Amino acid sequence: MTGLPAPADAAWTALAFILGAAIGSFLATVLIRWPQGRSVVAGRSACDKCGRTLEARDLVPILSWSLARGRCRHCGSRIDRRHLAAEAGAAMVGIAAILAHPIPLAAVTAVLGWWLFLLAAMDVEHEWLPDRLTWPLLGAGLAAAWGGFGPPLDSRLIGAVVGFASLFLIARLYRALRGREGLGGGDPKLFAAIGAWLGWTQLPFVLVGAGLLGLAALLMRRARGEEIAATDRLPLGALMALAAWPIWIVISR
Repeated sequence: MTGLPAPADAAWTALAFILGAAIGSFLATVLIRWPQGRSVVAGRSACDKCGRTLEARDLVPILSWSLARGRCRHCGSRIDRRHLAAEAGAAMVGIAAILAHPIPLAAVTAVLGWWLFLLAAMDVEHEWLPDRLTWPLLGAGLAAAWGGFGPPLDSRLIGAVVGFASLFLIARLYRALRGREGLGGGDPKLFAAIGAWLGWTQLPFVLVGAGLLGLAALLMRRARGEEIAATDRLPLGALMALAAWPIWIVISR
């Protein structure tokens, strides 16, 4: 937003917050309904407990949840906190994107952030990285290169191949040596998609960042007094997603 007057900066930031919160509301619906086999687009929004159809005043992201104190107006049951978390998280993604980059690059950065946000949430909640999210993300990364956003196309093509091949081979080797699965089937595909956005030179930094985030998560669990075993699993896909987005912000300036 370099060069814009202060009122314009404030307006774009407010718009990014509002749009991000609205996107977050949809992401929460996907996160809750899709794993249950329910449609994420058909039917009107309703309370998950009593089934009452929600009115417009119940659907204002963040504000409706706050005014209702996290409870349904009709039955008083608690509203799933994932709605508020997704709305607030996606709003922060929108603000970070508009503060980091000028338009239209900010829009590309925001879309990537929301996409990775949903994939990370899916991995944490359900240990699931759907092909219907990872493969289109790969295609979107290559399309962004055609639009002139971020690293060149050749680096991204190599990144997609190297990203998939590296984790696929590691998973096969781990299984051969240990006799059990060490990586989920969606992890190589997500790493390929990340390579298609960041280029092959950034992939080691993504893995280092994911490792540091994983170590921090384990230390936090340890600080809470939880037992940690050698067989405990961490959501690698979520960790890679969280590491990849800040790298994109830096390299695509």
